[in-house]
Order: sequence, then C-alpha cells, then structure tokens
Amino acid sequence: MNDRYEQMYDAATRYYIQGETMDTIARGLGVSRSSVSRLLSQARERGLVRISLAEHSGSRSPMALTLAEQFGIQVHLVNVGEGARLNSRFEKVARHAATLLNSVVADDQLIGVAWGVTMTHIAKHVEPRPLTGVTVVQMNGSTNRYDSASPYVGSIMQSIAEKYGARVALFPVPAFFDYSDTKSAMWRERSVQRVLELQRRLDVAVFGVGSLHGGVPSHVYTAGYLDAAELAQIERQGAVGDVCTVLLREDGSYSDITFNDRATGLTPRELARVPRRICVVPDPRRAPALLGALRAGVATDLVCDDVTARAVVERMGG
Repeated sequence: MNDRYEQMYDAATRYYIQGETMDTIARGLGVSRSSVSRLLSQARERGLVRISLAEHSGSRSPMALTLAEQFGIQVHLVNVGEGARLNSRFEKVARHAATLLNSVVADDQLIGVAWGVTMTHIAKHVEPRPLTGVTVVQMNGSTNRYDSASPYVGSIMQSIAEKYGARVALFPVPAFFDYSDTKSAMWRERSVQRVLELQRRLDVAVFGVGSLHGGVPSHVYTAGYLDAAELAQIERQGAVGDVCTVLLREDGSYSDITFNDRATGLTPRELARVPRRICVVPDPRRAPALLGALRAGVATDLVCDDVTARAVVERMGG
C-alpha cells in the first residue's frame, strides 16, 4: 500500500469510526484541515468508504409492512405527503432509489437498466462510485416508427455507466416490432443475441412502471410507440401499464396480451431470474399498474412514496 492510501484509511477510520473532528485528524497526521477533507473525499470516490442510509422510518409503517408481507419484497417507503407536487414526488423517490442502487452494485456485475420518465430522474441522482468490470445493459428496445429515441435512452444508460466507470450495452431494436415474426427473426441475429445473453445474466435490475393513465405521462404511451388504435386495443385487452414495455393487467397477467408478442423487454418471468430487482414508482395514479407488476413478481425491492403505497394497498382490498 502506498502512503496516500494509508493516509486515506487512517483519516477515514478516525473520522467515520472514531468520530474525531477534521481539526484533530489534521493535527494527528501533520497536515492541513483541507488536506483531511480531500483525503476523506478520495476515500469515498475510491470506494474505501461506502455511505448508506438507514432504512427510512416509513418502511416500518403498516402500509409498507402489508406490501412486504403480501409480495415477499423489501419496501423502501419515502414519506412525501399528500400535497406534494408530482415533480417533487419523483425527485425524492428517485433520490432514494439512486442511493439504494449505489448500495447494491459491486465490481464485475451486469446492471440492467430500463428507460422512461422515472429512470431519467434516477440517473440524475446516482452518485459517482468507480467500479471495475461493470456493464450497464439496456433491458428493452427503444426505437419507434417516428424517432430512433437513441439520444434519450442513450443518455440514461451513459449517465449511469459514467458514474460507475462501466461499459454500456445498448439494445439495437425497437420497443415494439410491427410483426411478431420480425421479432423472431431479429432474435436470431448475433448482435441481438449478444445483448440477450447479457440480459440473462443480470445481477441487478432497476426500472419503473409505465401506466396508461399516470399523473406524469409514461413515455411508452406518449412518444409514438403506439398509435390511438393500438392504445384502444390494449385497453380492451385489460392492460393498465407495463414493465420494460411488457404490458400487464392489474391482476398480474400478461402472457395472453397480443402486443407482448411484439414487445422487446424482459417479461416478468425473465426478470424473476435477476437476483436483485429494484422497482421504482413515485406516482399514485400508477397504482393499478404497480399492483399488476407486484402480482407478476417483478421486484425484490420496491421504492415508492407513501401516497402511492396507500393507493396500492387500497386497491388490494378492492
């Protein structure tokens, strides 16, 4: 170990474990207070110090415990309050989700990332944590007939990858194929098979839940991926939202929704193979879609706000 590392370790031990002040540490090491501050900052950046939050007190609330017991998941509840603006709700929940993601990821992992409004917020709040051997894998296709969507989706993937010093594996297919036969043919292409293989080996997945009638419109239903006739058709089939562009009903069923033959994201059954699956929902109007996602078994961890959790619990009793 070099002297700089030893200084970082000594400073971090004194500050975080022994509770010494920076001034005391500076005198002990024979350096300035600003040097101690830099040592502590570098210790965090290099992963020598990993800061995590204790579980939010709201996660022990009756609502959180009900969801945890019913679905066998960990619930990370963010108390936002009834009167909060939706943008504030998204920001607070996304910040908590980013902190959870930071505490989960590790060297040599494959991190599956979906795209959408929620993931845009989460990507902004991921703190830098340099790792080695990590790849960020796009979990669902993104192009449509009007727009390649590559800059939007790529920016989410690249932002998270840069925070972890990771590579990016983009998924070069549309969100929905026009024909299921086309999907079958593309799934035989080597460039697509490479990403599918990475998806099968994911260690962590992070994603939101799309909704046909969310308080904040879901990108899947407003950006040209589905036309008016298609939206009407999927509603007639009972779909209330999606996870990774795989459409779901509130009861958790999805396999007989015809559009899913053309969808390119991981199905709930495929997601269930991922050891850690972080589902993030900060919108009470997405409660029907979130309930469907939980019933389909997509998550090991749910990060949501108190009002959204209450809306889901109320629907469970209906």
